[in-house]
Amino acid sequence: MIAWLILLTIGLPWLGALLVWWVGDRRPAAQNALAVIFALAAGLAALALLPFTTDKVVLRLPVGGVFGDFTFVPDGLGVFLAAVATIIGSLAVIFSIAYMRGEAQLGRYYALVLFFIGAMAGLVLTGSLLLMFLFWEITAFCSYALISFHNDDPKAVAGGIKALIITTLGGVGLLAGALMAYSYVGDYEINTFLARASALPPATLSLIAFGFLAAAAAKSAQVPFQTWLPDAMEAPTPVSALIHAATMVNAGVYLLARFYPAFAPVPGWTTAVITVGLLSALLAAIMGLVSNDIKRILAYSTISQLGYMVYAVGVGAIFASQFHLLSHALFKALLFLGAGAVIHAVGTRDLRQMGGLGQQMPFVRDVFVIGALALAGLPILNGFWSKELILEAGLAEGPNWAYVGMLIGAGLTALYTFRLVWLTFYGRPRGETHAHDAPSPMRIALAPLAFGALTSWLLAGPFSQLLATTLPFHQLHTETTAEMLTEVVTAPATLVALAVIAVGLWAWRARRDLEGLTSRLRGVARAAAAGFGFEWINRRVVDLTQGAAAALRVTQTGQLNWNVVGIVGALVIVLAILVGGA
Repeated sequence: MIAWLILLTIGLPWLGALLVWWVGDRRPAAQNALAVIFALAAGLAALALLPFTTDKVVLRLPVGGVFGDFTFVPDGLGVFLAAVATIIGSLAVIFSIAYMRGEAQLGRYYALVLFFIGAMAGLVLTGSLLLMFLFWEITAFCSYALISFHNDDPKAVAGGIKALIITTLGGVGLLAGALMAYSYVGDYEINTFLARASALPPATLSLIAFGFLAAAAAKSAQVPFQTWLPDAMEAPTPVSALIHAATMVNAGVYLLARFYPAFAPVPGWTTAVITVGLLSALLAAIMGLVSNDIKRILAYSTISQLGYMVYAVGVGAIFASQFHLLSHALFKALLFLGAGAVIHAVGTRDLRQMGGLGQQMPFVRDVFVIGALALAGLPILNGFWSKELILEAGLAEGPNWAYVGMLIGAGLTALYTFRLVWLTFYGRPRGETHAHDAPSPMRIALAPLAFGALTSWLLAGPFSQLLATTLPFHQLHTETTAEMLTEVVTAPATLVALAVIAVGLWAWRARRDLEGLTSRLRGVARAAAAGFGFEWINRRVVDLTQGAAAALRVTQTGQLNWNVVGIVGALVIVLAILVGGA
């Protein structure tokens, strides 16, 4: 039963991808129906796994040789993230019915989206490091293909290539770490590695730990790899919601949380994780404050909020990190899809051509405001509770300098969020826009997300129980929802955080009175617009990689038969070496 549910969670989206492709683009209604049916079915299968979570292997596929067995372990962390990927993914698919109406190559779009959802579910449910890496790379390919979906747009193609190169280069750290772990432990089982990590040579464990950190930072768009995510905004907006809320970027945070028990004792590792999270949270918040593109602001916000989750892992607050991941998945999917409804209605992403849309789009305005309040961390929405848990853990367990930085980040979050909402829905119209409210498929997708942003904090107790009982190496303690509420409400740090958030909100209202101060910060604004120099670094990495690829073109004969012989021959040699080595 449990094994079948795992296979259905991963396999149903992939089967749906094949059927949507087979139906063909001449039947868009059938493609829409198939995509929705298979996405929702995968979500139901993931939800059905929740009562059966365990830290034991429930599905084993014997491969043999150096590859070992491909195993699947439906523990609380994996099932939770599989549910996030499939449920929010299915809502993105429903939203796409209206958003992608009339688009060419709809079959390619839905096939890639469904393949993406299934790969993310497989990544978090597998108990094999090697299979995790395989799913890891599949998600990288899907993100590249979806970001570049409009392949006649040079910006979209460039954004897709940039995402593929940066995340794949980061993935080298995961592959190298997995191979080193195998060489000492003897198999690829994640739980085996967690149990024996302390017996590895310190230098080897350090290399694995920092290799995994590099992979996580690249996948979750953290400093210094963060610049690929804003460029990914050239993708269709439902894809942006999928990448930012349900799949791709969550994988890096998952990797750090999954292996925290093994890497926490490594000298300097937790400090490095805290630093990466802090810099990402602060720098991205500043970049979001100076951007005028509604989707890029939300992209910078994603980088910043992921920084909070990474920071939480660094201070040992695994539950707070994953609880904020749940909150973020809901309110960020809501905000991206809400932004998609705005773009669909007005035909622009530029805030300078919006304003006053709230009167023409009351439903979208209301749900977007709910998501924005959750992002800003205002009571009683889900983002308030999960972010406060992170800040309290940082104050208790982390360095004070990092806690102060994260507090500043909370104030900046409130500032750029209020700016975003105001420039979009309030004030006077600044462009010749004739907007319309969201059509029915968009409303069907947005309403559950708004409800989740309002109420998901009620799941704190069951979620705590789910993680604590199925993650034996993490040594988490259970906490009821009432205990979580009491802890947050009574903590003095909560008042401090709310005061900082209030300052951020006041700063936007008093912006005209602060013109003297903002004029002195124009240098910072220019640096933020240029990505604080990281864009230049990442651009050089991409150019170098593309240059190396161009140089290797001389190895291509142009004769398909000879190319196939070379590929198959090299594969046979590699497999022979691996099997012989086993």
